[in-house]
Amino acid sequence: MDNRKEVEMRRLVIKSYHMEKIELGEKFSIEGKRLILTEDFFRDKINKDLIDNIELKVINPYEHDMYVNSIMDVIPISTKVLGDLGEGITHTLTGVYVMLTGADVKGVQMAEFGSSEGILNEQLFLDRAGTPCKDDYIIHVDVTFQEGLMSSRKYATEGHRICDLFIQQIRNIMKKLPGREYTEKHEYYDKIRPGKKRVAIVKQIAGQGAMYDNQLFSKEPSGFEGGRSIIDLGNVPIILSPNEYRDGALRSMV
Repeated sequence: MDNRKEVEMRRLVIKSYHMEKIELGEKFSIEGKRLILTEDFFRDKINKDLIDNIELKVINPYEHDMYVNSIMDVIPISTKVLGDLGEGITHTLTGVYVMLTGADVKGVQMAEFGSSEGILNEQLFLDRAGTPCKDDYIIHVDVTFQEGLMSSRKYATEGHRICDLFIQQIRNIMKKLPGREYTEKHEYYDKIRPGKKRVAIVKQIAGQGAMYDNQLFSKEPSGFEGGRSIIDLGNVPIILSPNEYRDGALRSMV
């Protein structure tokens, strides 16, 4: 019998703040349970060599009978308040997700081995882990790329980059949310348990092309800036702690 004590390696605290209303306005702000977004944020930030236009809209709960371009990503809105990914304190918003979609100026969809354009409630499985619920808001960032998007990873990468820049404006406000006014709070620990079984979960991730890519260890949870593409890393095995994975250290860009 091993009498050695458990060792706590990392402690992660996730505080959620539930949003009940999403609106477009003149500046980014969070007022109670209302999130306000800058309507013309993308106007002067578009790289015209790669992107023709970006449209921002809010999809209200239960209003999913609408056409969308191919879904590039569905992104939770979270930010680090203290510590690095996998430890410290993270603030996250519930009741709202960001959805990035894209096609080029001629209607060619951003896709790799099959696109997902069509009626949203037929293309997106709602009420699943990692997807919005039917009663959540969706912040829809729709990117119209210049012609030739399938010729290079740089088009998809630029779409993710500029969408992340938009989300960062929300994250910067979230960092200042009162620490005691959360909707829910959860604590998670990475522990070493001497004498217990060692368990590893092997997850195979995509690393093949423009839309078959994953980002690792971005500066923010489920973020883009500062992250490394699994393709650029040579598709080598990467070890993540449970809390790093839970805190959004791996972002799928499929």
